[in-house]
Amino acid sequence: MSWPRKTKFWLAFLPVWGLLAGDATQADDGPVQIRPGEHKLEITIHGRLFAVYRTDPKLPKPFMHPVYAAPGVSVVRPLENPEDHPHHKGIWVAVDEVNTVDFWAERGRIRNHAAKVLCCGPLGKLAVENHWETLDGKLVVVEKTTITIHPNGLMEYDIRFVAPKTHPVVFEDTKEGLFGIRIPNWMRERQGGKVVNADGLKGTRACWGKRTAWIDYYNTYPQDGKTYGVALMDHPQNPYPARYHVRNYGLFTLNPFGERAYTRGKLPPRPVKLKPGQSLRLRYAIYIHSGDTQQAQVHAVYRRWTGGK
Repeated sequence: MSWPRKTKFWLAFLPVWGLLAGDATQADDGPVQIRPGEHKLEITIHGRLFAVYRTDPKLPKPFMHPVYAAPGVSVVRPLENPEDHPHHKGIWVAVDEVNTVDFWAERGRIRNHAAKVLCCGPLGKLAVENHWETLDGKLVVVEKTTITIHPNGLMEYDIRFVAPKTHPVVFEDTKEGLFGIRIPNWMRERQGGKVVNADGLKGTRACWGKRTAWIDYYNTYPQDGKTYGVALMDHPQNPYPARYHVRNYGLFTLNPFGERAYTRGKLPPRPVKLKPGQSLRLRYAIYIHSGDTQQAQVHAVYRRWTGGK
């Protein structure tokens, strides 16, 4: 069996799981599997739980939790008894001030309308449709996202926002958004975690609010002495380049809607407006890895994801 060229690349990056894919040729025996359950989809890589996408209607929004860099090593903060910002849940998509509704702080509701497994095998892919609503149930905007999971721990989020035909949609200028993760305390900079971006800047202060291809956030896990990390990546073909909201207490996001907010007023606000029926496509990735930035070959993974750009 000869793997396709693209799949061969991803099989070369399996330090997280330490296994080869073997001769899997069918969707039901490939390295990445997605199994629907009650209000959730469980994602496994080589039979080990990697992440769970949660769609419970009782939750204020869908999100990924838990997410594992290795068996037993979660890279998202526990949901129980958060010390701050309880709306920072796992890996999520949300933003402040969409038609004045604050979805970031869960003062609006993001309701999962559909979740479908598109494929499993060398890659896993699922499509979700989430309706962003006011607390009294009025539709604000529709989110249609395709999530692609690679066996090396890379997850691509291809997000499309669609304005209803009944009204326009305005994403206001804000730092509170859009795609991100709340890492666990052991990984954060306050506990000695390291932050580096694609341009060589280091630390949350230097990297906050900057535009860059990627940022990597990693630290040593105290239980096994090994290094694990999370890299966020912005696609160069996005119509609005993102800035990074990366903090020493563990918040780590990227957001295309904050020109004024991230420059502390040096640039004018740049709200993004959709006419009724108009859509906006945004692509991001998150790479869950073992090792530091160099060991995990973060830039090589980014280049492959973006087609070598």
